[in-house]
Amino acid sequence: MTESTASSGLPIRLLADPEMIAACTARDFARIFQLAKRKGGFHPSRIARACELTPSRVGEVMNGKPKITNMTVIERIADGLRIPGHMLGLAVRSWERPAIPGQRQPAAVAQPVRETWPVGADLPSSELDDILAIAAGTRVTPTVLRSLQASIEDYWRRDDEHGGEALRPAVIGQLRYVTDILRDTADPNFRRSLHGIAAELARLTGWTYFDARQYSTARSYFTESLRLAREIDDRPFIANVLACLSLQATYQDKPQDAITLARAAQDSARLDGSTPRLMAMLSMREAFGHASAQDQEATHRALGEALHQFERIDPADDDPAWVRYFDRTKLTVDTGIALGQLGDASAAEPLIAEALQAEPTTNLRGRAFHTFWLARTQLQRREVELACATAGKALDLAAVVESPRVLAHLREFRTSLGSHRNARAAAALASRIGELTG
Repeated sequence: MTESTASSGLPIRLLADPEMIAACTARDFARIFQLAKRKGGFHPSRIARACELTPSRVGEVMNGKPKITNMTVIERIADGLRIPGHMLGLAVRSWERPAIPGQRQPAAVAQPVRETWPVGADLPSSELDDILAIAAGTRVTPTVLRSLQASIEDYWRRDDEHGGEALRPAVIGQLRYVTDILRDTADPNFRRSLHGIAAELARLTGWTYFDARQYSTARSYFTESLRLAREIDDRPFIANVLACLSLQATYQDKPQDAITLARAAQDSARLDGSTPRLMAMLSMREAFGHASAQDQEATHRALGEALHQFERIDPADDDPAWVRYFDRTKLTVDTGIALGQLGDASAAEPLIAEALQAEPTTNLRGRAFHTFWLARTQLQRREVELACATAGKALDLAAVVESPRVLAHLREFRTSLGSHRNARAAAALASRIGELTG
């Protein structure tokens, strides 16, 4: 470290500048980035690389929106620009600890970590690509991290469009890859990011098993994801995983477990980094649990809280990327589903129909689910022919989506047609469902 620069971060003279001190105290990242550019020579692209942000995001922040409030992002900025923790109200950062003069410092990789990575250990492989990758090693850079995050976002999209069955091998392979390079990475900044990426890959793997109705395996991966997120104290992401477990509990007819997990998720989010959008999603998960338990009052209370939180959303909120899917359309359709689960078909049907009109046509699995729920509410209203026509559309979608959960819903619908078996439309649909689902 030179006299003018803290490692590769901001110059020490700039960190001592009264303007910078005031900006850090206020966590005014627009001002911090502006000062870094004007007085430190850090252009937006350099800030983006150092802090694992996109240049466009840095530009938006410099222009005053959106504000940065997520603690994970704040810590990345502190570590990337080498801003001492106390200046931003954080704990002392690992890189701030001074070396003792004349004493040889132990290598950061000396601490054994293999025993904390059961997922990688449980997934042995001797394929040529894996052998060569292990031999060569991987040098972690911000570019590598951005590439991994971009892969995750692509997995999200493909999961929505096609289901998770065909996706799972790729996700597990990338999870193994990330856990392997994490073992060989000493830099604390990169290790934190890699932990977060591994946590999301483990959660996504659990989700693909959940979608396949392999609930025990799904729970194991969700639990692994929780452990990874807990190691970096990512409370919002812990809430996300608990929300997945809550939804799985509703599918397993364990409504009290679903409610308990949703409330634990809310508690975790409130500790650090909660946003109105996140709290709205978590309240909806609680509503699903109450609806599964047929508790009318508690369901409506949770739905009211979800709507209240959603109305508080500010475009400048620093929402985690994984919760941005919870938009007005998702709020509407989930409200309809909860009401349909309660048996209030007259209130549920128009909400689900409205959401289907606004929902992206590329989200095939979601449309299959929501079309099924629309058909179910129509059948509850004894609109048999309309319900069968709607369920036929869900069946068409199910034929091109790899999702055992969708097929299970359709088998459930076929069973519910029993009392209408004399209707021609019902008999024809039951036959089609039988052909697809076996």
